[in-house]
Amino acid sequence: MSLSQTLFEEIRVLMQFSPDSLQEGIKVHHDAAPELVQAAQSLYDKGLIDRHDGGYLTDRGLEALQHARALTGLLSSAD
Repeated sequence: MSLSQTLFEEIRVLMQFSPDSLQEGIKVHHDAAPELVQAAQSLYDKGLIDRHDGGYLTDRGLEALQHARALTGLLSSAD
């Protein structure tokens, strides 16, 4: 399985959230890059965030963020 550009953008949006608190959300503005707007919509459609333009992570979104951060840490430490 290769990492599509769409999946990359979704991870990019996820990584903007704080892993320390479900009380910190983000906002993807309507005039942001189209790929980021679409990524936020996709994360919302998948139930990972609670608003189509960001908002807050759901429990499932927090789990996805934790996995994304773990993978990023593993790959970064491999240098």
